[in-house]
Amino acid sequence: MKSNLFEEPTPPVDVKLEASWKAVLKNEFSQPYFYELVEALKNAKKAGDVVYPPGSLIFKAFEKTPFDKVKIVILGQDPYHNPNEAMGLSFSVPKGIRIPPSLQNIYKELYQDLLVPIPNHGDLTKWAEEGVFLLNAMLTVEKNKAGSHQKLGWQNFTDAVIRVLSQEREHLVFMLWGGFARKKKELIDTQKHLVLEAAHPSPLAGGAFFGSKHFSQANEYLEKHGISPIDWRIN
Repeated sequence: MKSNLFEEPTPPVDVKLEASWKAVLKNEFSQPYFYELVEALKNAKKAGDVVYPPGSLIFKAFEKTPFDKVKIVILGQDPYHNPNEAMGLSFSVPKGIRIPPSLQNIYKELYQDLLVPIPNHGDLTKWAEEGVFLLNAMLTVEKNKAGSHQKLGWQNFTDAVIRVLSQEREHLVFMLWGGFARKKKELIDTQKHLVLEAAHPSPLAGGAFFGSKHFSQANEYLEKHGISPIDWRIN
């Protein structure tokens, strides 16, 4: 089920989230921060601000990867803030949109690691359907203003998402790329899950991301625990 926060009544906050996620996150929707978050988004729309992704795509990562289907978590920071790029999946852009530099480097590392052919588009929906939960710490951003929604309360919500995955699931792989993502390690039970850390794939990291081999490590860990590996190929 898709959700458009801008059209949800509040109070109460009735978020039309995918059923399995709504069940494990139900307590979050009654928290004061979540009411304030919804109101802030509604007010932004009333003020004429352009917010990405569109309301119907804000929870796309949850829609495409139900709670009990998650195998790997790849954590991003903000949605893309340029027109037509953000689609509710971290690092992903729709077909027909130029592949962003960070995703280009992810593809290069994937090829070096597992010889997976480099796709000609940046739509990672197939990964999400394979069990790769492509979560951004902030689920919205204002047009052309990177980090503009960092203080709205999204991190309270996505931190809760990471905690419930850590607490309720076993043998997940968390890929934490860059300083921001690596700070989330404290939310994860490293006795139950594999945490892989690396530099950010952004070109600004000077190529430090390359050679991390997270994709092969993740699949080896999943197979070790009797879980089918990810088919990283994108057509």
